[in-house]
Amino acid sequence: MRIEKQATLISSSVALILVAFKLTVGIISGSVAVLASAVDSLLDMVVSAFNYFALHNSDKAPDEQFNFGRRKLEPLAAVIEGTIISLSALFILYEAISKMVQHEPIQHLDISIWVMVGSIIITAGLVTFLSVVAKKTGNMVIKADALHYKTDLLSNGAVLVSLVLITLTDYTIIDPILGIGISAYMIYSAFPLIKDGIMMLLDAALPPEDVAKITAILEDESGLTSYHDLLTRHSGSHIYISVHAVFSISTSLFDAHQVGDKIELAFKNCFPESTVHPLIHLDPYDDSEMEH
Repeated sequence: MRIEKQATLISSSVALILVAFKLTVGIISGSVAVLASAVDSLLDMVVSAFNYFALHNSDKAPDEQFNFGRRKLEPLAAVIEGTIISLSALFILYEAISKMVQHEPIQHLDISIWVMVGSIIITAGLVTFLSVVAKKTGNMVIKADALHYKTDLLSNGAVLVSLVLITLTDYTIIDPILGIGISAYMIYSAFPLIKDGIMMLLDAALPPEDVAKITAILEDESGLTSYHDLLTRHSGSHIYISVHAVFSISTSLFDAHQVGDKIELAFKNCFPESTVHPLIHLDPYDDSEMEH
């Protein structure tokens, strides 16, 4: 089993444990902040399970229906994850405002504090593991999962601080105020996930700095006369590069093919953490301005 799949299974299991503890204590204590954290963990579990499904199916080989594979499932999962985070944030915002209006007291603060301490320790371990996997594989789904649990770690810390302050000061208004702050931060964190996922689904070009690396390789190749129609995109951890390489009309097909192989290898070495799919069109003259 790929390490990415193992990571999503571990994320789902951890989220399930956190949901059980937080939801129980959140209902008993009446704390909006703890309840918000429980809802977030519940969504974490659902999202991690969906991420496993996305990674499992994106690994499938191309077939007659999906000639280029199912790698777009990875950015689709990121968009869905970001949307779910935003919706849960709106729910937390609603609960916080209701709590602020109704002035409901918080009970069993000592239990709530210990549950949040345990949640922070468990989540910190999970974030460390996911960050290592994301750095090693460059997988977008795992990066999204790691970012999601990082926001959980920060929100859990904020909840813990608020519970301690409420214990010391008896100012219960801190709880709904923090709930509003957590909801705003969740929406802020979800926006990059949604944006990056949509850009990938729309086949946006690679970042300018990556395109510059590609053009440098082409311009340094002495066997080329010129090049045109450079197109780039990425899907998950896969990068696609297409370019028309122009040779002298007297260059043999064999020599042109060797140069093309050299360029393809250079592209792959340029992005060692990704799977590169180069497509080089060998042109005997510059046909960039010709009408087809």
